Amino acid sequence: MTTDLHDRAEIVDALYRFGLGQDLKDRELFASSFAADAELDFRPAAARWGAEPPVMTGRDAIVDTILALFEGRVDTTHQVTNPRVTVDGDTARLTAMVEAQHLLSDDHGKHALLKNRYDVTLVRDGARWVMRRVRIENAWYTGDPGAIFG
Repeated sequence: MTTDLHDRAEIVDALYRFGLGQDLKDRELFASSFAADAELDFRPAAARWGAEPPVMTGRDAIVDTILALFEGRVDTTHQVTNPRVTVDGDTARLTAMVEAQHLLSDDHGKHALLKNRYDVTLVRDGARWVMRRVRIENAWYTGDPGAIFG
């Protein structure tokens, strides 16, 4: 039972590293949440406001793309709630709700507050877990995502 609880905590921690890495603009922390062959699909969320981003593939490409998009331009805060975990050996599935506030750095009056459903497949990486597939679907938003995401 102790191993199961440890795994579950580490699995949710991968999503915490994802959010906090963006919020702190900490490249190493953000990258630590992903497997080298990770895939991030933000298309279902972006479709809600008419955007059509590509699926991002590869840890380095995901980290470079997201951090460059926000660098010097957007401040973020992420909150993770309602995590549900299933473990199957060295793979796992995590679903959670993530509330992500995005504010233009020069004008916090321009913002997008997103409430998103995350569906994540993870793999064991030594003592920790990393995200291999991330699918993000928007439940609702306020503000102007177009101003934040371009």
